[in-house]
Amino acid sequence: MTFEETYLNDNILDALYDMHFEEMTPIQERCIPEILDGHDVLGVAQTGTGKTAAYLLPILSMLDDGGFPEDAINCIVMSPTRELAQQIDQAMQGFGYYLNNVSSIAVYGGNDGGRYDQEIKSLRGGAPVVIATPGRLLSHLKVGNLDLSRTSFFVLDEADRMLDMGFMEDILQINALLPKTCQKVMFSATMPAKIRELAVSLLHNPVEIKLAVSRPAEKIRQMAYVCYEPQKVGIVKHIFTQGDLKRVIIFCGKKDKVKDINRALLKLKINCAPMHSDLSQQERDDVMYRFKTGQVDVLVATDIVARGIDIDDIRMVINYDVPHDSEDYVHRIGRTARADRDGQAITFVSDADAPSFKQIEDFLEKEVEKLPLPEDLGEGPDYKTLSVMKKGNRGRGRGSKNGSHRGSRKNSHGSSKKPNNSGTPFASSSPNKRRKKKTNNDKPVHK
Repeated sequence: MTFEETYLNDNILDALYDMHFEEMTPIQERCIPEILDGHDVLGVAQTGTGKTAAYLLPILSMLDDGGFPEDAINCIVMSPTRELAQQIDQAMQGFGYYLNNVSSIAVYGGNDGGRYDQEIKSLRGGAPVVIATPGRLLSHLKVGNLDLSRTSFFVLDEADRMLDMGFMEDILQINALLPKTCQKVMFSATMPAKIRELAVSLLHNPVEIKLAVSRPAEKIRQMAYVCYEPQKVGIVKHIFTQGDLKRVIIFCGKKDKVKDINRALLKLKINCAPMHSDLSQQERDDVMYRFKTGQVDVLVATDIVARGIDIDDIRMVINYDVPHDSEDYVHRIGRTARADRDGQAITFVSDADAPSFKQIEDFLEKEVEKLPLPEDLGEGPDYKTLSVMKKGNRGRGRGSKNGSHRGSRKNSHGSSKKPNNSGTPFASSSPNKRRKKKTNNDKPVHK
């Protein structure tokens, strides 16, 4: 189904054409009509399915059609992290390009005084769309910088992550200030009992839309090296000496490992950059900008970017450490194979982490392909023997779980990715052809 078959207004459709959005993803196809019809929506779908567009497009279309107070906060979009708030705000700029009276402001911590003053000015004047982290929005509410009594739309993005980060009480406090007439939309990658409980508290007779919950995209080729911890650096070097790999994210469980791996790659003349919690917000923004624009080829990161960051052309994800649980695994590797592309994910499974990885395989209901170790590294442990041991019986502590963060889908360039004969994956891409833009006479009549 195409966007032009919906009753999104013409200004939104013009922006979508310019961005080369044509066919809707399944979550967009099912959510957009329901939101346009005024229903509360509970959406559950895996990462990279286009959820940002699924809620922003219908809300922006309705705001642009008019009938909302000009001096009110008409829409609140809640994000668990500043990175995701920035991502949503960027998507908003593209979708709202032709909207004259619908603007947005992103509200989050870690800014200087000038930015905070700008937030106050926009909030007190009534910004049409506010994209905010819970803590920051609540701090503005407590000092009277904004009024939610006339808010028409409330969106919770990454609801499961917000609960993991302890924002439950903040969300309930904010929700209590919204009018009963407020239309609410809630998106989550998973549906644990707490999310169900939150949905019951917030939503009114919601339409529930579930799509392939917590399963990686089928186009991701999943692989693993079974190894001892000291062999991991050698495997990284092997992968990057086999070809000119770009658009790669390496995830680590601890920030110290991020720093070590980044240094090792720099010695190999790999164009890389680290992303971890020791960096200031300005430094994080700079790293993400350089990675998104292709100035950096490889991003070495903790789970701070595992969710919510919309980079459509990631060719490979490397899990230097086995993720904390199955959900984190799904979200990490979900950075690749986005927007109908192929992708590759490699996990380094140490002897201590074999039982944990076996649990991930059980969750996936499939055995992940095991690649042979490079010859110069010697032999690795026996996975079949180790994987039957109970998790936690190896006597070695696991890495700490860092905060993790999730955007919209662009139908720009597809890619075809194939492994080479040596067992190390590589990728190539080719552009898709575009359809010609329809004339205004071809557009449907909108409600």
